[in-house]
Amino acid sequence: MNLSRYLKIYPSQDKPGYFLLYSTLRSSTAFVSGTTLSAVLSGSKLGPEAETLQQLGMLVDHPSVEREQMRTLLDRVNARKSKFRAVAVLNLDCNLACEYCYEGEFRGSQYMSEATASLLVDRMMRDHISAGVDVNLTFYGGEPLLAEDLIRFISLPLLEGAEANGVNYSFDLITNGTLLNREMALRLIPLGLKGAKFTLDGPREIHDRQRPFTSGAGSFDSIIDNVVAIQDIVPILLGGNCRQENYREFPRLLDHLLEAGVDPQKLAGVIFTPVTPKAGCAEHGSDCASSSEPWLMEAIPYLRQEIKARGFRPQKLKASACIVELEDNVVVNYDGTLYKCPAFMAYPGMSIGTLSEGMADYRQSHAIGNWKAEECLDCPYLPICFGGCRFLNLLNDRPIGTLDCRREFYDAALERMVLENIPRPVCKETPPPQPVACDYSI
Repeated sequence: MNLSRYLKIYPSQDKPGYFLLYSTLRSSTAFVSGTTLSAVLSGSKLGPEAETLQQLGMLVDHPSVEREQMRTLLDRVNARKSKFRAVAVLNLDCNLACEYCYEGEFRGSQYMSEATASLLVDRMMRDHISAGVDVNLTFYGGEPLLAEDLIRFISLPLLEGAEANGVNYSFDLITNGTLLNREMALRLIPLGLKGAKFTLDGPREIHDRQRPFTSGAGSFDSIIDNVVAIQDIVPILLGGNCRQENYREFPRLLDHLLEAGVDPQKLAGVIFTPVTPKAGCAEHGSDCASSSEPWLMEAIPYLRQEIKARGFRPQKLKASACIVELEDNVVVNYDGTLYKCPAFMAYPGMSIGTLSEGMADYRQSHAIGNWKAEECLDCPYLPICFGGCRFLNLLNDRPIGTLDCRREFYDAALERMVLENIPRPVCKETPPPQPVACDYSI
């Protein structure tokens, strides 16, 4: 048996002579004695602990086989095709005037037409629902709830079609949170609403400066009121965009949420990510918002720790790849143009087709599989990086296929991120002879 190459080993902070093992592929953890670790490294035969470590993905029979399985992992994920996901950009309009607006250069009163919405419905029905595949849409903008009528126009026929074909249709919202009150939520739930992402950029004075209404008034209190009002009926993922000079103020937002009556266990999670200066992923997701800037190596573990300390759920650390690598993910812009990532809407040359004409082959233009380079396949962080973010390459005027390596960031931050999710105490006074298998998802 051999140690997995997708494994990090850290000395235990609680028990001298013990080590924490973390599988970046399985998101599993275990504590082993130095004796056990030495036996593995020397190729000696192990006792009953070998089975546990193998189940956790930490011991493998053949390193070359594991490497090949990793190389083909996303091919196998794409082959399953159990659900099709699309981001539908309903408009580029908004009731906020965020100082860092990701769509600031092209924002306006553009709305998806009913003709384009009908094309979207037809394609979802023909290519997916009628083929027995579940469909999940994420309505995005601008502010998608300024187009509530379009949500109904799209969702009603998809709900009916899904029921007739024995599959599921659902949708999520990426919203600034100012409009999704309880009354609107109760209207949208029967249409398939399953969750929403809100954005709060820290405590009131920071948020209201960064995300005011177009009138100039602050939006903080409206969003807090809506979180409290719908937390029991809609799972809310709470995001926030921080800067180097203000990230240490963000725990005060968490304290305010608790004081306002927000139940941490009712929120789907809390994610704080850095502001990016152009159209970017931070509103949509956070995996691609991390980089190796020195301040982030401190800020991200610090914020995760503060989130968890107050009973909220930080983002899970798990195997994940850039959205462009996953075939069953597409972004439909308001005009029917197709992209692989919301960030690419700022780059017309990154379009992969249209609703009416279908998708072009984007494997070369989007550098699909750039992470299959030798240095990536041998890197222990590959399962949580997969070559990094294509958008950050565009943002920094690098070729899109350049590897956005996260090694420096994870070398500095991963151990803290793993440890914060392990209950204490982790070992008994007399350590058992086999590893303490935690196997907690982070």
